[in-house]
Amino acid sequence: MLFRVDPASAVPLGDQIAACVRGALADGTAAPGERLPAARELADSLGVNVHTVLRGYQRLREEGLIELRRGRGALIVPGATAPDRARLLTRLREAAAEARELGLTDEEFLDLARAGLR
Repeated sequence: MLFRVDPASAVPLGDQIAACVRGALADGTAAPGERLPAARELADSLGVNVHTVLRGYQRLREEGLIELRRGRGALIVPGATAPDRARLLTRLREAAAEARELGLTDEEFLDLARAGLR
């Protein structure tokens, strides 16, 4: 799996790291059950603080895409749903970004999404 971050980007580095994993899951270059690099190892290779990597990993855990096990590392959640979930999360983030560009608040975007589900 290839990790790339852009320190000049407005997107926080931890979010960029999470996006790399989401993208790899969505396009099939990462698979359920695969182990992610150790946070310290990835931080060294990217030239970022280990806490930055851990923030990205924590975001992925909150999204249900990875499991974090102290001393054992990060593992993409086993099962066939992780790639589908990653693709859906990517599309949701793109829709939220477009809504913000249109001047909608996050709450207005959520209201619009709820109305679209009815």
